[in-house]
Amino acid sequence: MIVRWESEHDYVLVHLHQDMFGDWIYSRAWGQIGTQYGGLKHAVADSYDQAMMWVDDLSHIQTARGYRKVLEAEDDTPEGRHAVAQLSLLD
Repeated sequence: MIVRWESEHDYVLVHLHQDMFGDWIYSRAWGQIGTQYGGLKHAVADSYDQAMMWVDDLSHIQTARGYRKVLEAEDDTPEGRHAVAQLSLLD
C-alpha cells in the first residue's frame, strides 16, 4: 500500500509492505515538492495492525495540517508502481 498527501508546497508519502521475512515495513518520505529537500525513514512494525495504526495516525495528522490525500494505491497497480519507483529514488 502506498499513500501520498500534499499541501501547496510539501508532500508526505507512506509505503507499507512486507519484506522477504514477512515483517511489515513502514516507510515514510517527506519533503518539498519539486526540490531535493526532505527525508526518508523506515520502521518495522510488530504486526500489520500496528502498521495500519501508524498509517491511520499519520492520515489524521496530515489532514489536521491541511494536507489532502492525492494517492492511495496498492503496489501492484500502475499508480502504486510509479509511486514506489519515486520512493526508491530517495534512498
